[in-house]
Amino acid sequence: RSAQEMKHMENISSLLQGSECQRLDPSTGSGEQPWEMIMDKKHFKLWRRPIEGSHLYQYRVFGSYTDVTPRQFFNVQLDTEYRKKWDSLVIKLDVIERDTATGSEVVHWVTHFPYPMYSRDYVYVRRYSVDKENNLMVLVSRAVEHPNVPEDPEYVRVRTYESQMVIRPHKTFDEVGLGLGGWQVEQGHARVPRGCPQACQSAPWVPAGMPEFLEKLHTAALKAKKLELEVRDYMGAKAAESGEGKAAPLAPSEGSCSPAHLEYA
Repeated sequence: RSAQEMKHMENISSLLQGSECQRLDPSTGSGEQPWEMIMDKKHFKLWRRPIEGSHLYQYRVFGSYTDVTPRQFFNVQLDTEYRKKWDSLVIKLDVIERDTATGSEVVHWVTHFPYPMYSRDYVYVRRYSVDKENNLMVLVSRAVEHPNVPEDPEYVRVRTYESQMVIRPHKTFDEVGLGLGGWQVEQGHARVPRGCPQACQSAPWVPAGMPEFLEKLHTAALKAKKLELEVRDYMGAKAAESGEGKAAPLAPSEGSCSPAHLEYA
């Protein structure tokens, strides 16, 4: 489904070139709410639309980069240990459990939130796929509960969270140039300390996280390429699981990765 939505966005991308229309509708079906463009950056555009029957919005991003390879961009996005170095908002980011049969990983992520709101706390399962036949890389995540990560009163537990990211190489996985499409739904409000004005108490979540994350991710991928930083080759690990390569299977935890599981981005 993610791949189909990516193809739809690619089909209308030519209409967006030079268009000043802020409500051009990239919806995938009739009768749906229209998408409203809320951000137009150099490398990507961001839309949102309300989800009927709730206070939530769905966010959609579509963009392109010409200075990093899809493998670099993909690996840097998945490597939790490297993200702790390039994302200053991370408080905690750990893989709690990994299923070697499917490649699914349960991740605990705690991130700073703008003052005066409390920091946010996510527990989510993620799974990724490299589709060489259709020249696609897909990463999907959604919030879950896990017995090893009880709710902490110091943070706001985000219980509504779904995210999809599709990366399509312009040429190949190891040549610079990629298109990306992303979709995200997230809990729309954050708790603030007592004593704050009423306006702060009900302040809606502003979708600054996704654009800021993409900018940081792009910079981190460039840095990994320039400095030849070792990040985990998730694409190679996936190939090994499917019997396409000789690398060892995924380790049961991040801390047990051996050098054989790491390659230059």
